[in-house]
Amino acid sequence: MIEIEYIVKDRNGVERLRTTDKKAADAYDKALDNADRLAQLLRDDRVLPELPDSEMEELTIYLARNARNVERILKGKDPEPTPPDDRQQPRKDNVAPLKAAG
Repeated sequence: MIEIEYIVKDRNGVERLRTTDKKAADAYDKALDNADRLAQLLRDDRVLPELPDSEMEELTIYLARNARNVERILKGKDPEPTPPDDRQQPRKDNVAPLKAAG
């Protein structure tokens, strides 16, 4: 049996996700890219200039992973409720795997 494994690394080469689900890997990679863009925006606009890089990374990954609810809030709507299964403790690197949209 052949099994393909996808490894998603951040821009520093740190492994963030290892999965056999291509959709999950793509979604996670997109979230990391969006988090980088958010961090750059916040740094360029000098929002939270004293925030350490590690905390900025945690914040922007959280926002990127929750983009649907962030968008709903910005449109004046309530966020969608989070199912109890998704309220797990974050992994040691503070980044839990994304679920593929579906």
